[in-house]
Amino acid sequence: MSQLEQTVARYRSLRLSAAADELTNLLAEAEANEMSYLSFADRLAEHEMTQRQDKRIRRNRKMAAFPAEKRLEGFDYRHQTTINKRQVNALLDFQFLDERNNLVFIGPPGVGKTHLAIGIGHKAVEAGYRVLFRNALDLVEELELAEMKGELKKRVSQLAKYDLLIIDELGYLPMTRQARYNLFQLINSLYEYRSIILTTNKDFTSWGEFFHDDNVAVPIIDRVIHHSHIFMLGGESYRLKRKVTS
Repeated sequence: MSQLEQTVARYRSLRLSAAADELTNLLAEAEANEMSYLSFADRLAEHEMTQRQDKRIRRNRKMAAFPAEKRLEGFDYRHQTTINKRQVNALLDFQFLDERNNLVFIGPPGVGKTHLAIGIGHKAVEAGYRVLFRNALDLVEELELAEMKGELKKRVSQLAKYDLLIIDELGYLPMTRQARYNLFQLINSLYEYRSIILTTNKDFTSWGEFFHDDNVAVPIIDRVIHHSHIFMLGGESYRLKRKVTS
């Protein structure tokens, strides 16, 4: 075994796989640039850290389960009358996540609520946060199944491990009594502990309609809006515009 092969093997045994994989090229780079020993040592550490970070981001993006590849760079603000690029960019320092605040996007179908939520979610993943996307209906069914198995508390604890939970399209369908209770348990567990991005087609005064119970709607609303940035979205429906112009 050559010295290079032996060194690569040692790096692998130390779980420095990125440095091991690239060692030959890094050595060539060091020689070409006449790096000092310290600079080369730093370059090895930098490469390992960068590769680990990239791997973690790829893993977290997969775990986030975004339903579509929607990015903020592709969001068309021209059809928005109530939110602009500067307002959205101001959220990307992720102070709202660090302070455990929520974002709420309220508006009719097709104005970009989900696009904004996913786009911000992607940026959060890239910044190192753990994110999970769930359609509200799927989330309610997921919690209901956990409750039937006697595992609601366990599932809520698992969801609370994410820094950001995106709940999309809350309010499109009415909820059963048990579903309301399950959702309250989740929202209550996240309150002042984790952040939520919520999209809904109903303003808070109408939440009693799909909860069928103001006694449940009020405490959920209270916990969602207590520390939150609320955006009322207007403008022309993207989907309708594409259909009309196609």
